[in-house]
Amino acid sequence: MAEAQGAILESSISPEDQRKALAAERAQKARRRQELELQREHILGQRTSNPYRRTALVTALAEIESQLDTL
Repeated sequence: MAEAQGAILESSISPEDQRKALAAERAQKARRRQELELQREHILGQRTSNPYRRTALVTALAEIESQLDTL
């Protein structure tokens, strides 16, 4: 039933609207990638001698790298 409704909705969307939606999705992904890369650069630029802070930075960097890989 849900598949039939999805097919009906999908067929009612014009090709132009589909292209616009795809372009918007790509733009959103590009903005997210840029945001993550800026965060990554910020973390890499941090200097600290505090081992706890360094561990937190390494953890944050690993999380950002993981998110970049999924994009």
